[in-house]
Amino acid sequence: MRNAAFISLLAAMPIAGCVEAQPEEMAFRPEYRGVETRLLDGDLVNFFVEMTGARSGEDVADYAECAAAQYTLIRGYGFARHLRTNVDEQGGLWRADAVYTISPALPRGSRTIDAEVVAAHCAENGIPMV
Repeated sequence: MRNAAFISLLAAMPIAGCVEAQPEEMAFRPEYRGVETRLLDGDLVNFFVEMTGARSGEDVADYAECAAAQYTLIRGYGFARHLRTNVDEQGGLWRADAVYTISPALPRGSRTIDAEVVAAHCAENGIPMV
């Protein structure tokens, strides 16, 4: 009985050595390549941002939101409402084309942002703004 347990243990040892090591989590090292802002009409603003090193489209959308928050504050307003964001990636270069409305009071809708809160979050996370 004792020999059977030992043989089972020996048989399992080569399998344990074959377990593939998990690749190390890649560090998030974004390179923010700039923001272009276009005032479309009064309170309607279009933001174009580019970056490399994004983990997903969410990273570049966050960059656009940070630009919108700072722009809103620069214009003397406190709030913005997200209308849409289109994200594209080609060869590691991520682009977002986002449209927001800006306003002094909290706009109607569920996709609103408090510009001061978002700008503070962006600063804490090292995401550049306008």
